[in-house]
This record gives sequence, structure tokens and C-alpha cells, in this order.
Amino acid sequence: MPEPHAEAVTPENVLATSSAQEEVAAPVKPPVKARKSPWNRGRDKAIAAGLVVAVLAGAAVVWLTSDSRATVSETAAAAPTLPDAPTEVPGTLTELWRAASPATPVPVAEGTAVVTGNGGEVAGRDPMTGQVRWRYARDLPLCTVAGAWSKAVALYHKDVNCSEVTQLDPGTGKRTALRNGDAELGTQLIDDGSYVTTTGTKLLNTWRDDLVRSMEYGEVPALMNPNKQPRTGCTYSSVAAGSGKVGVVEQCPADPADRLTLMKATPKESDQPEVSYSSVTAGRGVRLVAISGDSTAVALPEQNLLVIYDQDGNQRTAYPLELPPADRGAPQGKVQPVTKSTGGFYWFTGSKTVALSRDNLSPLWTLNGTLGPAVGFAGQLVVPVPGGLAVIEEATGRTIRTIGVDRHGYAGPVRLAALGPVLLEQRGDTLAALR
Repeated sequence: MPEPHAEAVTPENVLATSSAQEEVAAPVKPPVKARKSPWNRGRDKAIAAGLVVAVLAGAAVVWLTSDSRATVSETAAAAPTLPDAPTEVPGTLTELWRAASPATPVPVAEGTAVVTGNGGEVAGRDPMTGQVRWRYARDLPLCTVAGAWSKAVALYHKDVNCSEVTQLDPGTGKRTALRNGDAELGTQLIDDGSYVTTTGTKLLNTWRDDLVRSMEYGEVPALMNPNKQPRTGCTYSSVAAGSGKVGVVEQCPADPADRLTLMKATPKESDQPEVSYSSVTAGRGVRLVAISGDSTAVALPEQNLLVIYDQDGNQRTAYPLELPPADRGAPQGKVQPVTKSTGGFYWFTGSKTVALSRDNLSPLWTLNGTLGPAVGFAGQLVVPVPGGLAVIEEATGRTIRTIGVDRHGYAGPVRLAALGPVLLEQRGDTLAALR
């Protein structure tokens, strides 16, 4: 049967346009010409390179002149345990080692280390051998080094004064605090067990254990708040601290004699001293010896008296005190050579050692012909004497026995400290260890 006729279908050209519709071409935008950077010129590149060089050079100068660049800090691991001290002072003592230490007026023995100061370097030494275990050095001269808060405290001479104070761990040498201060040249550090006070002719500063200043007294540099200091124009000749107080002997133009001033170590405002009392004494050349509780001991060489003041600045008692002319000079750093123990205070006048009661500072006994104050060592009391050491009965001052010590010709004052089985002697600029 024939197939049905199929109509041919022409496929539609979807791309074709009708004659009525004319194709309109989209306008073509001319290419945008890139704008030339104003910094691509050779001169600008040179300026930019110069700025980079200047910044790098400035950074290099800051680094080269910075305190960090000028500091050497070589720390150590924890120090080994020291042998125990003997039960009594040995019959003989041999020198273990010596080291130059002009920056320590008193031996610095903290923890398990002996600390020396020389030039710009503070060194922590093994007490038994003298070997340096750690070093901290600056490109600045040391003013002084002392022990406080179981740390070593070093003052450096920067610019005009001893204005950089550093606290170091005695076992490792690690720096634990750093501050700027205003201590004068020739200063010493007085540790009262809680606070440290710097001495000076016209300015005193007291710091707490994080080296934040708690009190300033005198002519304050860069004064911001005037009229907070009680007196100006005075100079200071003798300083002591104890029982949360700071005392100073002043020479003021309007006073007929030396003035004794006692103030709190921690006033409400650090730049405004809180004075407990300020009294004109009976003489000149007065020396502030010790402060304990409500008592303050003051030596009046012209009157041959040791006067005890009470908490209100009144003279409570006076004791005869014979000081030869050689003992009346100003002490080093304006600090009387005094040590303290559970039994009392021990004051070296320059030719004798005087024991004072810890309770009221009354004199207990006097030992003539000594070279320094007493310290406790191996459960006994020892005093430096010419040619050696005297072992003293603490209650009476009686000499139990003496021990010969070869000081290699040195015959000046001696300051003592003990650390475990080692007895330390500061002989002028030299520190010696004995056992």
C-alpha cells in the first residue's frame, strides 16, 4: 500500500533576521590608556630608597646606642646548696679567695651567692671558690651594690647622678626589676628589712621591693609639684633607717646647731614627706647611729654623749660617750657602720665597737681597738681586730678567744658578713672569703 505523502518541513534558521530588522552593532569603546604612577619617576624612586635607608640607619643607631645593646647579661642555673655552717667559730680560718669589689662597701651575701661589683660589672660568685657563676655588666660605672629583699641591688652612674637602679636575682643573675632614680654620686643604700634608702647631701630616696619610689626628701630635680618639701637649702651629713622610718641629720642655715629629722618611709604621697618630728640638737658634727621602734640613737661628739630620742623627738636619756678626734669625721656614704642581730645593734665608731640594746638602744658594752662592727657567725659573735678576729660573748662583750687572719698588709676598717660556712671580709676595695 503506498505510504502517505509527507509534507517537507524546512528547518527554521534561528540566527537569521528578518529584512525588517536591521542588525545594529554595539559601539566599541577605545582602550583606556593606563595612568602613569606619579611615583614611577626616577627621582621618586631615589627618594623612597633614601627614606628606607634613613629608617634602617635610624634603627641601627637606636640599637647601637640603646641600653640593651650596652648590657651584658650572662645568667646561670640555680646555685648548688651550700654546706652547713659549723656549730662554732673554727680555731683557724684560711683565705679561700679574693676579688676586687670597690662598689660593695659591705659584703653582699644573698641566698647562696657572694656578689661583687667592679667597674661596670656585677658578678655572682660561688662562696667556696670565688668562681663567677653569672655576670651583669653595663657600659656605665657602678655607684654602689648592696643586698636587699634577698636580691642584689646595683646603682649605675648615668648622666649626672646614680640614676639607673637594677635588681638581680643572686642565684641566677636574672634581672628582676629596673628603674630610673635620682641618687647622688657617693650614695650608699640602707636596707631596713622592708625598704631601701639612698643617701645624699641634698636628696634622699626610699624604694620598696619593686623599686618603685615610696618617698623623696630634699631638693628634688625636675620638680613638678612645689611646696611639698618641708625645708630647702639644708645639707645632710648622716642618714639611718629602721622600723619603717628614715632619719637624717641636717645642717640648715637658720639653725644654731644640727637638726635631727625623722619621717615615714611610706607617706601617702611619695613626693610629700610625712615628718614625725624635726628637732634642733645641742651640737655640731652629730651622727645618727640607729633607729629601733620608738627610739633613735644619736652621737654628739662635742658633748661626748650618746642621746636617745623618743618618738616625739624629745631626749629620753643620755649616756657618756668618749669619741677620739679621729672618730669624729664623716663616715663613708653618710652611714654609720652598724650591724644588727637578734641581740642588738653593733656600732663601729672608728676605733671601738659599741653594743646597743635592740629594745631601747641603750649601750650594753664597748670593745676598744676594733676594726669594724660585729656579726653573727657559726652561732657566735665575731668582731674584726688588728691581725684577726675576736670571738665575743654577746651578752657582755667579753673576748672568748682570738683567731689570726692574714690580711696581706691591709690594716684599715673591715666589714664582715657570713654565708653558710664562709666568713666574708670587705677590706677597702677587696673582698676576701675565709673558712
